[in-house]
Amino acid sequence: MLTEKQKSLLVINGIFLLVASVLVGWAYFFMLLKGVEIFPVVEHIDVDIPGDRRAWNMAHMEAILNGLILIAIALISPYVKLGPKLCSVLVWTSLIFGWLFTLPAIANAIFETRGLAFGGGVFEGGLANNLIYLSGWPSLVSVHIAFGLLVYGGCKHYKSIA
Repeated sequence: MLTEKQKSLLVINGIFLLVASVLVGWAYFFMLLKGVEIFPVVEHIDVDIPGDRRAWNMAHMEAILNGLILIAIALISPYVKLGPKLCSVLVWTSLIFGWLFTLPAIANAIFETRGLAFGGGVFEGGLANNLIYLSGWPSLVSVHIAFGLLVYGGCKHYKSIA
Protein backbone atom coordinates (compact mmCIF):
# COMPACT_ATOMS: atom_id res chain seq x y z
CA MET A 1 0.00 0.00 0.00
CA LEU A 2 1.20 3.53 -0.73
CA THR A 3 2.51 5.58 2.17
CA GLU A 4 0.78 8.81 3.16
CA LYS A 5 3.69 10.74 1.68
CA GLN A 6 3.37 8.90 -1.66
CA LYS A 7 -0.39 9.48 -1.76
CA SER A 8 0.16 13.14 -0.93
CA LEU A 9 2.73 13.45 -3.73
CA LEU A 10 0.23 12.03 -6.23
CA VAL A 11 -2.56 14.32 -5.01
CA ILE A 12 -0.37 17.44 -5.07
CA ASN A 13 0.81 16.68 -8.60
CA GLY A 14 -2.79 15.95 -9.61
CA ILE A 15 -3.80 19.36 -8.29
CA PHE A 16 -0.94 21.05 -10.16
CA LEU A 17 -2.07 19.32 -13.35
CA LEU A 18 -5.59 20.63 -12.75
CA VAL A 19 -4.14 24.13 -12.27
CA ALA A 20 -2.24 23.64 -15.54
CA SER A 21 -5.55 22.73 -17.20
CA VAL A 22 -7.03 26.04 -16.04
CA LEU A 23 -4.07 27.99 -17.46
CA VAL A 24 -4.22 26.06 -20.72
CA GLY A 25 -7.97 26.63 -20.73
CA TRP A 26 -7.40 30.40 -20.60
CA ALA A 27 -4.96 30.19 -23.53
CA TYR A 28 -7.49 28.03 -25.40
CA PHE A 29 -10.25 30.54 -24.65
CA PHE A 30 -8.15 33.51 -25.82
CA MET A 31 -7.04 31.60 -28.93
CA LEU A 32 -10.68 31.01 -29.87
CA LEU A 33 -11.55 34.70 -29.31
CA LYS A 34 -8.34 35.85 -31.03
CA GLY A 35 -7.74 38.08 -28.03
CA VAL A 36 -8.19 38.68 -24.34
CA GLU A 37 -11.81 39.47 -23.63
CA ILE A 38 -13.06 39.47 -20.05
CA PHE A 39 -15.93 41.95 -20.02
CA PRO A 40 -16.28 44.28 -18.08
CA VAL A 41 -12.64 44.06 -16.89
CA VAL A 42 -11.02 43.82 -20.33
CA GLU A 43 -13.12 44.59 -23.38
CA HIS A 44 -10.73 43.24 -26.04
CA ILE A 45 -6.98 43.07 -26.51
CA ASP A 46 -5.83 41.43 -29.73
CA VAL A 47 -3.69 38.37 -29.06
CA ASP A 48 -2.42 35.92 -31.64
CA ILE A 49 -2.08 32.55 -29.91
CA PRO A 50 -0.85 29.89 -32.35
CA GLY A 51 -2.37 26.46 -32.80
CA ASP A 52 -5.73 25.09 -33.69
CA ARG A 53 -8.83 24.38 -31.64
CA ARG A 54 -8.30 20.61 -31.52
CA ALA A 55 -4.72 20.90 -30.24
CA TRP A 56 -5.68 23.31 -27.46
CA ASN A 57 -8.67 21.14 -26.55
CA MET A 58 -6.36 18.12 -26.34
CA ALA A 59 -3.86 19.97 -24.14
CA HIS A 60 -6.65 21.17 -21.84
CA MET A 61 -8.19 17.72 -21.54
CA GLU A 62 -4.83 15.94 -21.07
CA ALA A 63 -4.12 18.11 -18.03
CA ILE A 64 -7.57 17.44 -16.56
CA LEU A 65 -7.48 13.71 -17.25
CA ASN A 66 -3.97 13.12 -15.95
CA GLY A 67 -4.57 15.25 -12.85
CA LEU A 68 -7.67 13.24 -12.02
CA ILE A 69 -5.88 9.94 -12.71
CA LEU A 70 -3.10 10.81 -10.24
CA ILE A 71 -5.66 11.73 -7.60
CA ALA A 72 -7.61 8.55 -8.34
CA ILE A 73 -4.50 6.39 -7.94
CA ALA A 74 -3.92 7.94 -4.52
CA LEU A 75 -7.54 7.31 -3.54
CA ILE A 76 -7.69 3.67 -4.70
CA SER A 77 -4.30 2.79 -3.24
CA PRO A 78 -5.80 0.95 -0.22
CA TYR A 79 -7.17 -1.57 -2.74
CA VAL A 80 -3.82 -2.07 -4.47
CA LYS A 81 -1.53 -4.47 -2.59
CA LEU A 82 2.10 -3.88 -3.54
CA GLY A 83 5.39 -4.02 -1.67
CA PRO A 84 7.35 -0.84 -0.89
CA LYS A 85 9.56 -1.04 -4.00
CA LEU A 86 6.63 -1.61 -6.37
CA CYS A 87 4.71 1.21 -4.65
CA SER A 88 7.64 3.49 -5.37
CA VAL A 89 7.70 2.36 -9.00
CA LEU A 90 3.94 2.97 -9.24
CA VAL A 91 4.24 6.50 -7.87
CA TRP A 92 7.16 7.56 -10.07
CA THR A 93 5.82 6.01 -13.27
CA SER A 94 2.46 7.67 -12.58
CA LEU A 95 4.12 11.06 -12.14
CA ILE A 96 6.11 10.52 -15.33
CA PHE A 97 3.10 9.69 -17.48
CA GLY A 98 0.93 12.35 -15.82
CA TRP A 99 3.31 15.16 -16.70
CA LEU A 100 4.85 13.76 -19.87
CA PHE A 101 1.51 13.19 -21.55
CA THR A 102 0.37 16.70 -20.56
CA LEU A 103 3.41 18.87 -21.29
CA PRO A 104 3.93 17.58 -24.85
CA ALA A 105 0.23 18.10 -25.58
CA ILE A 106 0.65 21.73 -24.51
CA ALA A 107 3.80 22.01 -26.64
CA ASN A 108 1.92 20.53 -29.61
CA ALA A 109 -0.71 23.25 -29.27
CA ILE A 110 1.89 26.02 -29.02
CA PHE A 111 4.19 24.79 -31.81
CA GLU A 112 1.38 23.53 -34.07
CA THR A 113 2.82 20.02 -34.23
CA ARG A 114 1.47 16.55 -33.59
CA GLY A 115 4.50 14.75 -32.18
CA LEU A 116 3.11 11.39 -33.28
CA ALA A 117 5.99 10.28 -35.51
CA PHE A 118 9.65 11.15 -35.81
CA GLY A 119 9.94 13.38 -38.87
CA GLY A 120 6.21 14.09 -38.71
CA GLY A 121 4.89 11.03 -40.55
CA VAL A 122 1.76 12.18 -42.38
CA PHE A 123 1.91 15.47 -40.45
CA GLU A 124 4.42 18.29 -40.77
CA GLY A 125 7.76 17.51 -39.12
CA GLY A 126 10.50 19.68 -37.72
CA LEU A 127 12.64 20.02 -34.62
CA ALA A 128 9.73 20.77 -32.25
CA ASN A 129 7.78 17.77 -33.58
CA ASN A 130 10.78 15.46 -33.15
CA LEU A 131 11.53 16.65 -29.60
CA ILE A 132 7.87 16.24 -28.63
CA TYR A 133 7.82 12.78 -30.20
CA LEU A 134 10.93 11.72 -28.25
CA SER A 135 9.50 13.12 -25.01
CA GLY A 136 6.54 10.78 -25.46
CA TRP A 137 8.55 7.59 -24.99
CA PRO A 138 9.03 7.81 -21.21
CA SER A 139 5.30 8.40 -20.74
CA LEU A 140 4.38 5.59 -23.13
CA VAL A 141 6.53 3.13 -21.21
CA SER A 142 5.59 4.41 -17.74
CA VAL A 143 1.83 4.34 -18.29
CA HIS A 144 2.00 0.64 -19.16
CA ILE A 145 4.13 -0.09 -16.10
CA ALA A 146 1.84 1.93 -13.79
CA PHE A 147 -1.39 0.42 -15.09
CA GLY A 148 0.16 -3.07 -15.03
CA LEU A 149 1.07 -2.53 -11.38
CA LEU A 150 -2.45 -1.30 -10.62
CA VAL A 151 -3.95 -4.43 -12.17
CA TYR A 152 -1.42 -6.70 -10.42
CA GLY A 153 -1.84 -4.97 -7.04
CA GLY A 154 -5.63 -4.86 -7.36
CA CYS A 155 -5.82 -8.59 -8.10
CA LYS A 156 -3.40 -9.33 -5.28
CA HIS A 157 -5.57 -7.33 -2.88
CA TYR A 158 -8.71 -9.13 -4.07
CA LYS A 159 -7.11 -12.54 -3.53
CA SER A 160 -6.06 -11.55 0.00
CA ILE A 161 -9.65 -10.84 1.06
CA ALA A 162 -11.05 -13.71 3.13
